[in-house]
Amino acid sequence: MLKIDKLLSAPHGIAPVLVRRAPKLVLPFAERSKSRLRAVLDNGDEAALFLPRGTVLRGGDLLVAEDGSFVEVQAATEAVLEVRAQDPHALMRAAYHLGNRHTPVEIGRDYLRLEYDPVLADMLQRLGVRAEPAELPFEPEAGAYGGGHKHGHDATFAEDYAAAQAVFQEHHGHGHGHSHGHGHSHDHGDPHHVHDEHCGHKH
Repeated sequence: MLKIDKLLSAPHGIAPVLVRRAPKLVLPFAERSKSRLRAVLDNGDEAALFLPRGTVLRGGDLLVAEDGSFVEVQAATEAVLEVRAQDPHALMRAAYHLGNRHTPVEIGRDYLRLEYDPVLADMLQRLGVRAEPAELPFEPEAGAYGGGHKHGHDATFAEDYAAAQAVFQEHHGHGHGHSHGHGHSHDHGDPHHVHDEHCGHKH
């Protein structure tokens, strides 16, 4: 059995000819999220992975076995929902709501992709986007899995949240400098400014 304990993340700079010759490890996302795994390569060899906890393999990554040989990781096709919309605003809303559910999502230029789930498919259709079942490779954004929940603010969806918040004015409809309910405001303006009844600010 081939023992694998090193990972070269793509882009790794290894000569393409060596990558082409390397046996392939073809796995769905759930299996690529495991740091300890036994699997069969496309050439029939068995392999045992012993990678650092939290490692997630991506299509195009190279694994290095104890004997120095390479194994290329490939994302297997699997049952997914591919989400598209004529209106980018609707697609942004869909990303926002999926993010609130801590759902691993692959974000393309004009599509979202997630593991097939009939409940989420129904939710997405009610949001006015098309959610079509498909068999495709699945490469969700980094950070959308593991590590515990962060109350809807995982780094994976930070950009989507920021965009959605700008559109929907989720946080009081304005940027920094708003009150957090602590009896003061975060004012980054003139340090010599005097706050009184004539300054024009709400207190």
